[in-house]
Amino acid sequence: MIVKTGSSMEKKLAFALSGGGSRGALQVGAMYALLECGLQPDILIGVSIGAANATHLALNGFSKASLDKLVTVWHHASETDLLPANYIWLTVRAMFGRSSRDPSRHLREFLIAQGITPELSFASINQPQLILVAADLNTGEPILHGAQPDDKVLDALLLSTALPPWFMPERRQDHYLMDGAVVSHLPIEPALKIGATEIVALDLIDSRDIHAEGIGIRGFFKRLIHSVEKRQLNLEMELAEARSVPVLYLGLKGETPIPIWDFHHTDELIARGYDITKGVIEEQRFTNPVLASGV
Repeated sequence: MIVKTGSSMEKKLAFALSGGGSRGALQVGAMYALLECGLQPDILIGVSIGAANATHLALNGFSKASLDKLVTVWHHASETDLLPANYIWLTVRAMFGRSSRDPSRHLREFLIAQGITPELSFASINQPQLILVAADLNTGEPILHGAQPDDKVLDALLLSTALPPWFMPERRQDHYLMDGAVVSHLPIEPALKIGATEIVALDLIDSRDIHAEGIGIRGFFKRLIHSVEKRQLNLEMELAEARSVPVLYLGLKGETPIPIWDFHHTDELIARGYDITKGVIEEQRFTNPVLASGV
């Protein structure tokens, strides 16, 4: 999508990072290419695994050294069972009120080990601005953590990644919060809300695996989720265009579909994300306003 922005507005470049579990390694490779291109985000906004990637870069800076460190984190993730593959059993447990707390506790410990401590607040993060998106099932609206400096980063990240059946939604006062992808899989509209004037959208949606599914219950739910995500994306892209905010859209997919719980393809996906993004940059270098202003 190519649109023009008014020159009178202060430039705010947002990197919007979608959810996608293990496919988030594609975003790491993509950001190496964006860094090489000279793009520096003023805002990092993410949902689910995109929120995790965004948090690391907000804490450590958007640099090659920080990305190298993020690769190491991804290698550590591949060595642990962050999203157990027995999701059907976890679903059964959730249905009978036996919430899957073990995976949630495991993820919390993993994040703390990476330096995201319980006392860390958004006030500790100066540049780029970090926004983590959760979904409120009581209102159907996104909740943008980070707008209030006293918000705790770890709590916000755990809410943004609360994807059943692995991690159950949480009640907070009048809110019922879970993975932000439910209301904004690729958080373009939330980026607009916080004042982004340019957006790089790193999308992990991969519809190829739904065509391999039959018409049973699993195939139905995969198609349902894809339909919701695709509709969200179309509407949010149209909203950006209506507001004259240029978007550099990066559709990041592996050579073959990778299950969101399979973290054993990290290096392959990082390389793939880099190659895809380099190709898009070369193709749109002189036509997309985001690239024209960044190089």
